[in-house]
Amino acid sequence: MRKCLVLIVLAVLCCAIRAATTQTTAPATGVPVFKITTVDSKVKFHVDASVAIEGTFSKWEATLTFTSPDVTTGVLDVKIQADSVDTGSGVKNGKLKGGDFFDVKDNPYITFHSSRIVQTGPNAFDIPGTFTIRGVSKPETLKLTLSGKGTGSGAIEGTMAFDRKEYGMNSGIPFIKIADRVAVTVDLKGERVSGPPVTFKQ
Repeated sequence: MRKCLVLIVLAVLCCAIRAATTQTTAPATGVPVFKITTVDSKVKFHVDASVAIEGTFSKWEATLTFTSPDVTTGVLDVKIQADSVDTGSGVKNGKLKGGDFFDVKDNPYITFHSSRIVQTGPNAFDIPGTFTIRGVSKPETLKLTLSGKGTGSGAIEGTMAFDRKEYGMNSGIPFIKIADRVAVTVDLKGERVSGPPVTFKQ
């Protein structure tokens, strides 16, 4: 009988510990949770050249997370598989994937991690962060506009320009004159899947 009582007490203690652990490690509630759908979204780039050089990336992912409903607490992360570049030309794709440009063999990912969100207008935002390409990381800023604000779903469109030579892309392509500035355009479609609406500066 005493052995049974001991087992019952131990079982109750285990349940109590498990419940306490669950409460401690449970994800924070009361924050907006968004899902960005890559099917409807695009990441593109363009560089002025004597022969047009522009294209998209077919493999990438993005997340937008918040620690509170305040829009300024948002963190945007974008991770692109560099070898998924597509310019519509096999020759250009091969050159961009090589060591003179994206160097996809040794640096398979192009990433952007935001440090903060600054609301600059009713639907306009500056997103400073760290941009990394071919293993070189530097501060850059995405300038975004938001549509569908307050509806729970919408689009984030923006651009970021960087100097390719600052990231070690000093070479050119034979018979093609290429500018130094590269423009990256993001068109992200997303929806709030749980949590309260994001609050914006009026």
